[in-house]
Amino acid sequence: MQHAVGGPLPPPHQPGQGPAAGWSPAGPQPGHPGPVPPPPSVPGFTGPPPGHLAPHPHVPQHAPLPPKPDTTGHVQLPPGGPVAMPSAPPVVGQADPTSTTLAVLLIGPAGAGKTSVAKYWADHRRVPTAHISLDDVREWVRSGFADPQSGWNDHSEAQYRLARRTCGFAARNFLANGISCILDDAVFPDRPVVGLGGWKRHVGPGLLPVVLLPGLEIVLERNAERSGNRRLTDEEVARIHGRMAGWYGSGLPIIDNSQLDVPTTARVLDDVLARSIASPPQW
Repeated sequence: MQHAVGGPLPPPHQPGQGPAAGWSPAGPQPGHPGPVPPPPSVPGFTGPPPGHLAPHPHVPQHAPLPPKPDTTGHVQLPPGGPVAMPSAPPVVGQADPTSTTLAVLLIGPAGAGKTSVAKYWADHRRVPTAHISLDDVREWVRSGFADPQSGWNDHSEAQYRLARRTCGFAARNFLANGISCILDDAVFPDRPVVGLGGWKRHVGPGLLPVVLLPGLEIVLERNAERSGNRRLTDEEVARIHGRMAGWYGSGLPIIDNSQLDVPTTARVLDDVLARSIASPPQW
C-alpha cells in the first residue's frame, strides 16, 4: 500500500502496544523529520528496555522483499550458423531420415507438387520439422510486390533473392534449435550461382537437394488447377519444365512423381534422403 510521498511505512503493530514510537501519523515533511512524540500511556507498559532506540522516521524498518521471478519466461536461443554436412551412419542403410534433423531443398518446376509434398513430409516426421516456402515468403511483400507474370525484371529478381536469403536465415535458426527444415524452390540448373550456390551460402553445405520432376503433361494439369499469381501460362510452364530437364546427369537425386500421390512421394523422398545421408551428393 502506498503512503504519502515523504512519509515512511509504519512498523508492524505489536499486540498490547499503541502506535510504535517514532511514528507520526501525518508523516513528516521531506527533509524535516520533526519531533518524535512520546508513546501514549498504556496500562502495563513501562517503556522501552534500556538501550532501545526509537526507529528513525526515514529508516526502512523491513528488509525489501526479493524480486519476483519472471513468470513469463525467457528462453535463450542458440544462434543460427551454417548447416554442416550430415554424418554418415555407422553402417550404410541404417539411416533413418524420419527421426534425423535435416535440411532439405525440394527443387522442381511449377506444378511439380513441391509444396504439397513438403507440407505432408514435414507433417509426418517423428521430429519437429518446419516447411519454409519460398513463394510464401516472397508474397509477404504486399505493396510493391513484383509479380513475375507481368514481366521478369530487376525488381522481381531482387525480391526473389531477398526471399531466398530470408528463407535461408530462417532455416539456419530453426536448425540451430533442433528443428528440421524443408524448403521448396524452382531452382534452375543453368543458374548455379543464383540457384544451388545461393542456397548453399544461405543455409550451409549440409543442405540436401532433391529434384521433383514429373512429366510435362502432369505439371500442365496441376498448373491449370492453380489460381492467382501462382498460375502460369502453359508456355511458361513448358519453358520452366524444359530448363529443369538439365538436372538429369547433374548427380542430384530425381523423383519422377508423375504416377505417385503425395503420401507415396513423401515415402520415396525418405528413401532418397536415407541414401543422401549415407553418401551426400557432391554439388
